[in-house]
Amino acid sequence: SCPAKKAPAVDADFWQQLVGLGRILFPKLLTKELALLCLHSLALVSRTFLSIYVAGLDGKIVKTIVEKKPRSFVLKLVKWLLVAIPATFVNSMIRYLECKLALAFRTRLVDHAYRTYFTDQTYYKVSNMDGRLENPDQSLTEDIMMFSQSIAHLYSNLTKPILDVMLTSYTLIQTATSRGANPTGPTLLAGLVVYATARVLRAFSPRFGKLVAEEAQRKGYLRYIHSRIIANAEEIAFYRGHRVEMNQLQKSYKSLAAQMNLILSKRLWYIMLEQFLMKYVWSGSGLVMVAVPIITATGFADNESEDGHKQVSLVSERTEAFTTARNLLAAGADAIERIMSSYKEITELAGYTARVHNLFSVFDEVQRGIYKRSTVDQEIETDCTKVKHGLHIEGPLEQKGQVIDVDVGIVCENVPIITPNGEVVISSLNFKVDEGMHLLITGPNGCGKSSLFRILSGLWPVYGGLLYKPPPQHMFYIPQRPYMSVGTLRDQVIYPDSVEDMNEKEYTDLDLEHILDIVHLNQIVQREGGWDAVTDWKDVLSGGEKQRMGMARMFYHKPKYALLDECTSAVSIDVEGKIFQTAKDSGISLLSITHRPSLWKYHTHLLQFDGEGGWRFEQLDTATRLSLAEEKQRLESQLAGVPQMQQRLNELCRVLGEDSVLRTTRIEE
Repeated sequence: SCPAKKAPAVDADFWQQLVGLGRILFPKLLTKELALLCLHSLALVSRTFLSIYVAGLDGKIVKTIVEKKPRSFVLKLVKWLLVAIPATFVNSMIRYLECKLALAFRTRLVDHAYRTYFTDQTYYKVSNMDGRLENPDQSLTEDIMMFSQSIAHLYSNLTKPILDVMLTSYTLIQTATSRGANPTGPTLLAGLVVYATARVLRAFSPRFGKLVAEEAQRKGYLRYIHSRIIANAEEIAFYRGHRVEMNQLQKSYKSLAAQMNLILSKRLWYIMLEQFLMKYVWSGSGLVMVAVPIITATGFADNESEDGHKQVSLVSERTEAFTTARNLLAAGADAIERIMSSYKEITELAGYTARVHNLFSVFDEVQRGIYKRSTVDQEIETDCTKVKHGLHIEGPLEQKGQVIDVDVGIVCENVPIITPNGEVVISSLNFKVDEGMHLLITGPNGCGKSSLFRILSGLWPVYGGLLYKPPPQHMFYIPQRPYMSVGTLRDQVIYPDSVEDMNEKEYTDLDLEHILDIVHLNQIVQREGGWDAVTDWKDVLSGGEKQRMGMARMFYHKPKYALLDECTSAVSIDVEGKIFQTAKDSGISLLSITHRPSLWKYHTHLLQFDGEGGWRFEQLDTATRLSLAEEKQRLESQLAGVPQMQQRLNELCRVLGEDSVLRTTRIEE
């Protein structure tokens, strides 16, 4: 059995993954992200020093109250209010820079992800050739956003508290020492309480990393179910399949809600324990830590021989020291609490880090031709030179084939056709298409016709043999259902070029109108409101118009070879014939999958699959093939009535009580 997938945790793998993502966030020394990080750090340091200053000022204000000095109290209060202006600005700046840093991290990751996603057709291979990323859209949007926000927030939640602890501890120790108190006892008590709290929380902490990663996965699946319903709304409506789809949605949502409830329930008891330890146990320990130095300090000792004024002064100084120490200790305790609470956030960050790192590692492996059809793939090496039709190959396939770009011609030498699921459709294919040849490809469904086009287009790898073919820019694939992009009518004709590319090729709108004339689409320019009209072309154009738009793109790009996959099945025969003849006259070599006999005459050679792994490649004799096809249809129509005629003969024999040499059943005795 396959080993279980390792749950995200704060371990060596997490730190390695974080360092790997850090190289993407900071690709060089001087970056915008580093500048924001430095500004953020400066704001955090400033806030710590302001907190210490305000704590001391609070003590002085309390001292003026004890000493009953209203003038001094008012001055200190005004000073306190004036300090609040930069303090609130720094607080606001910390939140602002944290959000800016998260956005900068997200922008850097998204830029890198999009570049990788759209390189070497990774977007296709991730979904069709590889099975590790169930919902790439979830990882590209939600996971990257959550990772960026989490790491920026965690930096803020760790840097300032650590600095707060260091500076407040130093200030407290210095104050205690200057007054003649021994800080060793309170310091040891603080260390012991913090250590015990950390051990207890660590022991009872749920595995938030695994829980959050599972929640993100279920969110992605729910979004995927929604997107499927939107994409297939018409088919679902025709079938009246709303109950099935609603059940799937409800099941997916209930699964997500159950996971969220599980996280909430675990957080309830964990936060209860956390608050008890950090609020009440720490507060009690803090009172002891503040009281002991003040009680034992020689600088604050009472002297019965001193006058009353001196006694009041000592009381006010003790009050000032207590207030300052109390505020500093509260700030330090809050800082330690945030540091310890951050462990929960770190474990959640481990979940986001694992998902984002997995996204980039899958992209990288897919670009290098490493495909895994499941999360945990079997380590089996397959010799692609010994594959047979009908065989299902388990485990990763070794790509032993070679693809060689040539200027003219397409040559397949012992190339197997193997699906992404590991099923061998054709064990070894050999054919050659020279310049000026037009290849007709026929065969039953599932025999490998469209699979061959995927290999020629570079979507599927070549697992064996040699494939000589022109570069991708000289080959143009037109499917049965052409893709309609978002944009203007002009964008539909020139896709995937932009208007700038069109201008560089010195095409004008008049040239595009001539192309639409060839495919009998010239009426839609006026009908839709001109070349700059923007609409949902997928719904506006009919099936036949979309197919003719696909052919118009072929005439615009003028490739050397056109791969036509049933691309005119919804176009009338007369228009279809004119389009094919014009393509031939334009010097485009056609490789066509079609079931229409009317198109055979536009081809010179035949590649025929039998659906059992066999094939034959030969010159096409259109006249002979048409006569054979007509004879086949004639025989089919004649034989279609044979079963009914045989049944009637049997009935007549029974009624007449006679026998016949052509009868298939005997009369019962």
